[in-house]
Amino acid sequence: MGNALCLFRPMSEADIPQVYAIDHESFPAESMFRPYSSYGREIRNSMAQYLVACVPSRKRTMGFRRSWLRRLLTAGPLHLSRPAMPQELVVGFAGFWVMLDEAHIIAIAVRKPFRRQGIGEGLLLSVITLATKLKARTITLEVRASNQAAQQMYLKHGFHIVGTRPRYYSDNQEDAVLMSIPDLGAPGFHRQFTQRRDVLLRRDFLAHPIEVHEDALDEVPR
Repeated sequence: MGNALCLFRPMSEADIPQVYAIDHESFPAESMFRPYSSYGREIRNSMAQYLVACVPSRKRTMGFRRSWLRRLLTAGPLHLSRPAMPQELVVGFAGFWVMLDEAHIIAIAVRKPFRRQGIGEGLLLSVITLATKLKARTITLEVRASNQAAQQMYLKHGFHIVGTRPRYYSDNQEDAVLMSIPDLGAPGFHRQFTQRRDVLLRRDFLAHPIEVHEDALDEVPR
């Protein structure tokens, strides 16, 4: 077991096989509605934004000076580049849609061996950062009523419970809890969010140290 930096950047087409696997591992009940081809369409959809958490090679980690997310945030708000990336170990992903002034998170997922290391939080903070840059005023999501851990994470980072969607999930008719940040531009929220983000993510890298098995990079699909 060794330490590595988990970096947060835009998803590229090269990441699709790993994102597909993580999605189906994390959301088996919903994955039947998302064929493999849908991921390519999503990253080319101007309303959809996808980020991945990845472990780059040691060489790339040493040479890393500017995060891909920071490069993304300096691009035009409606013409965001999605650079082609070398094969890396993708350990999590997040996706959201921006419609008018609302961002709606559709997924945040982390590979099972890498959970409980702050990766989900890093993805959430990166999503909020990007949604703010894209001029979203509010951000919403649904979460299973039984998923207390996820609800606590969202509450920690400024979300509020605003309602429920009865029998929302088709596999077991479980209710969904609807959560929202009503005003991303509120001074109080922005100040607290920036403080929380800087605690978790290294400011110059938008990265987070995690533990990785020495042979983990050998498992990356080619």
